[in-house]
Amino acid sequence: MRLGSGAFAASCVAIEVIGVAIFLRGFFPAPVRSSSRTEHRAEPPAPEPVAGASSNWTKLPPPLFSKVVIVLIDALRDDFVFGSKGVEYMPYTTYLVEKGASHSFVAEAKPPTVTMPRIKALMTGSLPGFVDIIRNLNSPALLEDNVIRQAKVAGKRMIFYGDETWVKLFPKHFVEYDGTTSFFVSDYTEVDNNVTRHLDKVLKRGDWDMLILHYLGLDHIGHISGPNSPLIGQKLSEMDSVLMKIHTSLLSKERETHLPSLLVVCGDHGMSETGSHGASSTEEVSTPLILISSEFERKPGDIRHPKHVQQTDLSATLAIGLGLPIPKNSVGSLLFPVVERKPMREQLRFLHLNTVQLSKLLQENVPSYEKDPGFEQFKMAERLHGNWVRLHLEENNSDVLFGLGTKVLKQYLSALKTLSLSLSTQVAQYDIYSMAVGTVVVLEVLTLLLLSTPQVLHRRAELDVPVSSPVFSLLFYLMFLVLSAIHVVVCTSAKSSCYLCSLPWLAAGAVMVLVSMLLCVIVSALARMVMDGTQLRKNAVHPTSVWSEVDFLLLLGTVGHVLSLGASSFVEEEHQTWYFLVNTLCLALSQETFRSYFLGDNCEPQHHFHMAQGCEGTVHTLQYNTGYDAPEPNGENAKALGGHRRWAVLASPWLVLACCRLLRSLNQTGVQGAHRPDFGHWFTSSDHKVQLSVLAAVSLLVIFMLVQRGCSPVSKVALALGLLGVFCYRAAIGNVLFPWQSDKKGISKGIIEARFVYVFVLGILFTGTKDLLKSQVIAADFKIKTVGLWEIYSGLVLLAALLLRPHNLPVLAFSLLIQTVMTKFIWKPLRHDAAEVTVMHYWFGQAFFYFQGNSNNIATIDVSAGFVGLETYMEVPAAFLTVFGTYVGPVLWASHLAYFLNSETSSGSALSRACFCYALICSVPVATYIILVTSLRYHLFIWSVFSPKLLYEGMHLLITAALCVLFTATDQTTHTKSRVKMDTES
Repeated sequence: MRLGSGAFAASCVAIEVIGVAIFLRGFFPAPVRSSSRTEHRAEPPAPEPVAGASSNWTKLPPPLFSKVVIVLIDALRDDFVFGSKGVEYMPYTTYLVEKGASHSFVAEAKPPTVTMPRIKALMTGSLPGFVDIIRNLNSPALLEDNVIRQAKVAGKRMIFYGDETWVKLFPKHFVEYDGTTSFFVSDYTEVDNNVTRHLDKVLKRGDWDMLILHYLGLDHIGHISGPNSPLIGQKLSEMDSVLMKIHTSLLSKERETHLPSLLVVCGDHGMSETGSHGASSTEEVSTPLILISSEFERKPGDIRHPKHVQQTDLSATLAIGLGLPIPKNSVGSLLFPVVERKPMREQLRFLHLNTVQLSKLLQENVPSYEKDPGFEQFKMAERLHGNWVRLHLEENNSDVLFGLGTKVLKQYLSALKTLSLSLSTQVAQYDIYSMAVGTVVVLEVLTLLLLSTPQVLHRRAELDVPVSSPVFSLLFYLMFLVLSAIHVVVCTSAKSSCYLCSLPWLAAGAVMVLVSMLLCVIVSALARMVMDGTQLRKNAVHPTSVWSEVDFLLLLGTVGHVLSLGASSFVEEEHQTWYFLVNTLCLALSQETFRSYFLGDNCEPQHHFHMAQGCEGTVHTLQYNTGYDAPEPNGENAKALGGHRRWAVLASPWLVLACCRLLRSLNQTGVQGAHRPDFGHWFTSSDHKVQLSVLAAVSLLVIFMLVQRGCSPVSKVALALGLLGVFCYRAAIGNVLFPWQSDKKGISKGIIEARFVYVFVLGILFTGTKDLLKSQVIAADFKIKTVGLWEIYSGLVLLAALLLRPHNLPVLAFSLLIQTVMTKFIWKPLRHDAAEVTVMHYWFGQAFFYFQGNSNNIATIDVSAGFVGLETYMEVPAAFLTVFGTYVGPVLWASHLAYFLNSETSSGSALSRACFCYALICSVPVATYIILVTSLRYHLFIWSVFSPKLLYEGMHLLITAALCVLFTATDQTTHTKSRVKMDTES
């Protein structure tokens, strides 16, 4: 099968995406789970331990509280309550914490710190898998044992208002509910008003046992403007008034009942310094947990330093408080201050039930559980507990009984802590089979790309891919049979469930066919490569191969970056790697321009792989390899350049270097330096809104001046109006100000302004697409295709300007400026070949990903970009806008690459070669990183550092596949034109 190198690369990356998806499905394991099925009737509770006498405590203890109200404030950070903000904006809550009948804790949330996994942890007591960060977008029903299910089985009436994630997780569990969309972050008023409006009515009624309220406004404010926004204080005051209303109502109702009520105030996760969440920084994992009840007696002395507990501890505490069985998968321990005022026998009973549940979970998940220190402590505590019960039943009220009870209490608490820690750190079983199959597919694709590299770099941009002969070969059928046999053996003998084993046999067979076919194609390619290599050595015309310093830098830099991914520190601070590589590239280009224009070497620069002797041979070979139009000898060009032009070329690398240095100071990212002050924080503070407005206006003006030069007159007008609409949108939502606008003007969602911009974005993209389609019909008109590519690029720039926050508009402006400078003064005069230009575009795209403020931390994703111009949550548009807003840098630089190569070439070889190089340079780190995370899957930082980076790599590969398809589709017109030209000549 004969394919263009671009089409071949696009096909390879598409197959690689399938392999990565299979690997990810196997890599993210399910946490420890109880083997008992949740649909079965609950097991009878463990009886009270006895020694020599019978006990009558074989049932669950009665509930401690008549009603429970859970107020979950999304993204409530611990310092919002226990810090200065709490004192200023939440006076009533601060009073309850300091002087009221309450117990305060700082609950640690495990990553991923997003809403759905945190709700699961609060209600089940288990640790959700990291893959739940993806399921967070569309939460499935929760099937494992949880407090909500236990309460429903016990006949308790539950009411819920707030985030609709609860309704999705617990369908048909609430007798009354009103869900609100959690992902529409532009709304931080109505989303909470829809919860509060039910309060007066439901608090007056007494026909419920549990009331759950989930407020989203604080989280949405964080996503929009960060934790230092003045809106944060207003929202905290609103929440304080809600808590006061609920607490006073509960106190008045307690007079009618014999049991007290419990008010739980908590957060699902915290909020990073940028206003996001998802990772494992202190600000994201530290949440307040306040238990308020007239049953408690506040002890002075530990007010400002609440005890740190685990978020999973709440489920066991709620179950005990409501008289329910503890969820089977819970790894949490009872918050002992809740029961410390109860009689000793009841305290020991509660702790015994908790330790029995944890010990059973340990037995079902750890083969050598008997050697676990927590299990040994539990057995010791149980024996001592039995002795205490015997003494108690003998009505022995001596000091010996009290001393023994205190000893048993401490032993139980120690066993609970050790068991909980053992289960929390217990690594779940990975799906090694799925991981292995995914890895094999990725490595096969990478091998095929590497074997095809010599053909792409040294020959025409078309490849003869051996597909038909291997598919019908004996090796293919043999491999397919072997893999099928392995699949059957694994799926029939595996104790743990495998993803591939759960697939239909037809789908699993397709995977086996794919693996077998790729292997046979690799073998055929190797055989052909050996034969072609022998023939090439016999007929070699250009025996010499010369690489420039830039070539070596691009190769060594790419390899060095790939090798750096094996260290957690380099993954956390990957932006430093790309900053270093881009700066080094600028220095190398500066040296190259100096040598070319001052040393007068007529045969420089050498950016080709086969050098002919003499300048004419050099130029001819260069034209053949890159597809560029034939340039004049470089020495002649250097002499013909005027003095100002030559100095501009010499200064351009230093200008790019200066721009990159400024951008580094705009957004601090990573882990080590994220807390350092930067220009972004300065501009986004409420005191510098005027400066931010000026910066945004100047940046939009620069963007227009740099982009409009290649647009048609109609697109220029659309671009100008669209950029004006961007500023109007930011002014409408309160980020920037018009000169005549008051800072106190009310803000809106900016729906109309954003949709105004979308109209021009779609119009420009439509015009560019029309020109591309037109160029396929009129193959002789080469300029139509160039204009069409630029207009598509312009539409993407306008969309990026709309989605980026105002302080990041300079990132977009500098990106366009650097592209203009590099095009005019580096790539054109120095005649770099397609492979070099592609790698440089890739490097700058990666650097601008981090210049934007992104990192390998989930928390740096700007979720608010997905809701620009949307009135309601729509999953597909929101996901597309969020991904595009995150990967603006790589996408725009890849789009510019397609335009640049098309405008500078007269044949399809350059664009096809660029597509192939782009696919290869993206595939190498993905394949390498998969192997690294497999070997490091038991590393201490596997979930906090390596796993988020793995998700980023998977998404980047998916975007690369889309870009390769775009390159291939764009390249079709060039191939068509070349064929027409060949037919005409013949």
